[in-house]
This record gives sequence, structure tokens and C-alpha cells, in this order.
Amino acid sequence: MSRNDTIRWQRFIPAVIWFLVVLVLMCTPRNDLPDTKLLKIIFLDKAVHVACFFLLVILFYYPIGKTDAAQASKLNYLTRLTIAGILWGITTELIQRFFIPGRSFDWFDWLADSLGAIGAFFVLRWRIRKL
Repeated sequence: MSRNDTIRWQRFIPAVIWFLVVLVLMCTPRNDLPDTKLLKIIFLDKAVHVACFFLLVILFYYPIGKTDAAQASKLNYLTRLTIAGILWGITTELIQRFFIPGRSFDWFDWLADSLGAIGAFFVLRWRIRKL
């Protein structure tokens, strides 16, 4: 294995920080969220969900993408990462439903989370195949 193939754990720090930011945002009680008119714009909330999960998958893929791993290995990792992102989306909705005051399960939020993860998959898959 070449030096470039070594996955340095430090490269995962931005992804872990973003994961924690998303967790805090998803677990904030409704009353503690700012009441801004901007979030009341139709579908803006869903765009935020898409962006959060798109970035989450991108950041967790980055350390692997920087290695000399085979294209098939990168695609395999990306596929598993995308599935994990989709599962994390439904998990956050269940956490909101059962544990966070004033929050509820929203299928459309989960759909937006999933679209963000899947969107990152297609962008990164295109990038992997382009190399």
C-alpha cells in the first residue's frame, strides 16, 4: 500500500463535525429554534435537509476519494455511505418523533435527506468514473 493509500483519520474531522452539527440541529426542540420568516418559505426547509445530507456524504467520502484505491472500492464505499446517509435520515426523524419536544416525524424531511444523500452519490459516482 502506498503512502497515499493510507487513510488518515484527521481527514474525517470535518465530516464528524458536520455530523454533530446535523445531529444538534435535528435534536433541537421546536421552541428553541429561531422563528424566522425565511424558514417559512415553502420548501426552504426541505432544501436545507437536502443540503445537510448532500454535504454529509461528500465529507465522509472525501478521505477515501483522496486515496489511490481502485475505482470499484471507491464505488463500493460510496454506495454503503449513501445507504448509511439514508438510514441516518430516517433515524433522525424517529429521534425527533419520540425524544424531542415539539418535533415530529416528517416523511418529506426524510425524503429530502435521502435526496441529498442520493444526489451526492451521483455527483461523486460521476467524479469517480471521470478519473
